[in-house]
Amino acid sequence: MLREDAEIIIKEAIRQVMPDEAVVRALEGKEFGSGRIYLVSVGKAAWQMAKTAEAVLGERIEAGICITKYGHVKGRLNRVRCFEAGHPVPDENSFLAAEEALKLTENLQAEDTVIFLLSGGCSALFEKPLVTGAELADITNRLLACGADIVETNTIRKRLSGVKGGRFARHCSPARVYNIILSDILGDPLDMIASGPACPDRSTCAQAKAIAEKYGLKLSEGAMVCLEAETPKELDNVETVVTGSVGNLCRAAARACETLGYRTSILTDCLDCEAREAGRFLAAVAKSHQGRSESLAFIAGGETVVHLTGKGKGGRNQELALGAAEGIAGLEHTAVFSVGSDGTDGPTDAAGGYCDGGTMERMTRAGVDIYRTLRENDSYEALKKVNGLLFTGATGTNVNDVAVLLIKR
Repeated sequence: MLREDAEIIIKEAIRQVMPDEAVVRALEGKEFGSGRIYLVSVGKAAWQMAKTAEAVLGERIEAGICITKYGHVKGRLNRVRCFEAGHPVPDENSFLAAEEALKLTENLQAEDTVIFLLSGGCSALFEKPLVTGAELADITNRLLACGADIVETNTIRKRLSGVKGGRFARHCSPARVYNIILSDILGDPLDMIASGPACPDRSTCAQAKAIAEKYGLKLSEGAMVCLEAETPKELDNVETVVTGSVGNLCRAAARACETLGYRTSILTDCLDCEAREAGRFLAAVAKSHQGRSESLAFIAGGETVVHLTGKGKGGRNQELALGAAEGIAGLEHTAVFSVGSDGTDGPTDAAGGYCDGGTMERMTRAGVDIYRTLRENDSYEALKKVNGLLFTGATGTNVNDVAVLLIKR
């Protein structure tokens, strides 16, 4: 019964944060003048956003490019060419696709408009490196492995890029850029979402160098020169609208929980800590409310991090669920689950993980040592053995993650 409720909540929450309506709201009735309109859509939700933009604007779109993660293109578009590229680490296809977008938007006139649709994953998918591709991938991998958060990671990455930190908008000038954003960063900092290709950059060279020092990054001379080069601080050709965020995701999950009869509390939409610690916290909340006579749901949205200590397979949402397993062991009618709204958790095909009061016992019977599993960051294989993986497939949206604690009475 709890697992069924979890599946319903996930499906309904994601349905309510799909980008279609948000893109329609941002485009319908918008005046773009008599100039040409070009479309550049980048991110995990790029195909869906581009498809919706085509439906609204039709032949007003002169041409366009969509750049998304492998496996996320769901068909041909009429006026937009589609590319798939690497995530979370950029690859050669990221570079090639970015070059095509730059060619499409060069030599524009002041009366032209670039509609720039952004969603999570753009930092990897849209890239023109100012260092070698190998060094950029190495730096990205090291930042991910050491637990750097998305703001820290993007502060570094935008200085190693020819399109991030406002540089793409500057490239499009004097054309106008209409920047439509599906936010995947807590608090919606415009200059950090997708590393801010069309936003003035508030971060500084000093901050970038401090982050490199904090995590002991060994950078080449060329990379260090990039960290010293300041990014655009003013852009007068950009209009930006944020169309969705993790707050929307949490509220959608809350409505789904309430429909199922749970008294619901949103604990936070700014969750930002170690994944397993978030799981332990939700387990502690579960223990504190076991004596209640009503069904309860507690929601935490955001984006946790995983500090890699092993070479296993998994993602932050799976590790969060596994982190709760010991704390809720033996608790009746209690479950913790966590999913990424884009449907892919880390480098896996799962959207997240599910654990209930019986998961620990089932893992023991299956020969899984939960402590060793967490040490090896091997949550995927452990959860797979006890039917604890959650699958949605690529959803077409990306507004961070949502974790839910259910106590059913």
